Amino acid sequence: MPRRHEYWVYIATNRTKTLYTGVTNDIARRMYEHKNSLFPGFTSKYRIDRLVYFETTTNVLDAIAREKQIKRLRRSKKIALIEARNPKWEDFIEKWNTAGAGSSSQRSSE
Repeated sequence: MPRRHEYWVYIATNRTKTLYTGVTNDIARRMYEHKNSLFPGFTSKYRIDRLVYFETTTNVLDAIAREKQIKRLRRSKKIALIEARNPKWEDFIEKWNTAGAGSSSQRSSE
């Protein structure tokens, strides 16, 4: 039986609320990379280390298209997306690490 893949479109931030939008097939690994500045570039330069918004899908092309769509949004629209689900801008990865990583009750259905 083929394994079902899951793709994550996410918005991460830092303490000053600089926004970064990305896509990955492993959100825990990707946020570990962000939190530890493992790769040079925007996310390490601005210390992007908090997962504040995400959506999941099983279709990689849908994930990439949604990432591009979110990246084109004005900052105010991105903030509205975040605050609709996460008004306190909590770090979902920190919540998962204390409550059991990747609990399905915290996954998006969009």
